[in-house]
Amino acid sequence: MRGVILAAGDGGRLRPLTDSQPKVLLPVRERPLISYPLRALVSQGITEIAIVVGYRAQQVKEALRNCAPRGCSLEFVYNPDYDDGNALSLRAARDFVGDDPFILCMGDHIIEPALIAMVLAARPAATTLVVDSEASLESQLNDATRVLIDGDNRLVRIGKRLRRWNAVDTGVFRFTPDVFSTVDHLYEHRGNGLELNDVMRFRAAHAPHVDTCDASGLFWTDVDTVEDYRSAEQQLEQRDGLRL
Repeated sequence: MRGVILAAGDGGRLRPLTDSQPKVLLPVRERPLISYPLRALVSQGITEIAIVVGYRAQQVKEALRNCAPRGCSLEFVYNPDYDDGNALSLRAARDFVGDDPFILCMGDHIIEPALIAMVLAARPAATTLVVDSEASLESQLNDATRVLIDGDNRLVRIGKRLRRWNAVDTGVFRFTPDVFSTVDHLYEHRGNGLELNDVMRFRAAHAPHVDTCDASGLFWTDVDTVEDYRSAEQQLEQRDGLRL
């Protein structure tokens, strides 16, 4: 099992904080934001990890070479189209993934390692998405990707504007390499605007199914805005005993 962390975006909604550094390097409790998903992967035995970079890529590389957890092997993959849809960052990781299944995480999400353990323990499926049916934090719900899950815990719909939904996307996925055939197919029609939500929507409709597992009660948070960033440290302080 390999790991992929998307860390290419410019963090536009966090300006001016991201004018001189990438969002994923913003310090949260004296650690760069990206160190949280990275350590979560390594804690669960996933040590071969690709970091997909774009905006201020060299800064990310230098920072992670100095603070990466011991025992992990990092490969940096450059996405020249980092201003476009985030599925292009997934696409850039194809050669790194090879024939292996992989866990995909977002570099701007703080996640409890138990989310990774959960998706690793889930029943085998071509695609699995970790969701939260009890999300209540503003940073979880602000601009959230909403999902509709059926009674068999399979993905029915996904999108930011769903009117009927029962959980939100946590930004943790398990894929097999056949996801890249979906990305290629959709890229032919949508080009550089292709988003992960498009990929998941297509797979839910056309693949045998997309499984979900529910992380309700586990800690995770998304950092998209200045308000999210300010609240992240407060949330961690309130959970001081949580090992992240």
